Amino acid sequence: MVKSTPEQGSGTEPWTPPAGSWASSAGNRKSMLGNRGRDTTPERALRSLVHASGLRYRVAAKPLKAMRRTADLVFGPTQVAVFVDGCFWHGCPEHFVAPKTNPDFWRQKISRNIQRDRETDARLAEAGWLVLRFWEHEDSEACCRSVVDAVAERRAAQLTGKPSQGRDRSRPDSLEGPTQA
Repeated sequence: MVKSTPEQGSGTEPWTPPAGSWASSAGNRKSMLGNRGRDTTPERALRSLVHASGLRYRVAAKPLKAMRRTADLVFGPTQVAVFVDGCFWHGCPEHFVAPKTNPDFWRQKISRNIQRDRETDARLAEAGWLVLRFWEHEDSEACCRSVVDAVAERRAAQLTGKPSQGRDRSRPDSLEGPTQA
């Protein structure tokens, strides 16, 4: 016999969210709590390809000690920070669809995420870091080539003393906020 937990509800009583919860249903809450903050499939695919290319990096590390944000891959010596952003959580202009339930909450939530991404990019750039941002739907092999090329370019610039071109991939086009669909 399976016992019903307060989280699941007994089926006869209406579900009420825990105090301070944003969830509209028990199923929604369970689903959202199961979302990973790191080690997502696109992130692991990129890490695997970058590692196979011979590069070593830190995972889920702070590029700047004073910053309360972590990059998915950090190449400390060359100051390259890589982020693999989820289409929903970061407001992808191609794939983001605002939820029908509690739309004001989600619009504000995603807008804050986008603003935080923008602030992170600016702070890292001010400190001399190159920020590479990729959407979760982008081809992992193409992303890997971009990362490998950027790290190689920064390494070469360090050896020759010339400043690198530092192609910034921080996606200014997607920073206007989530779109409605």
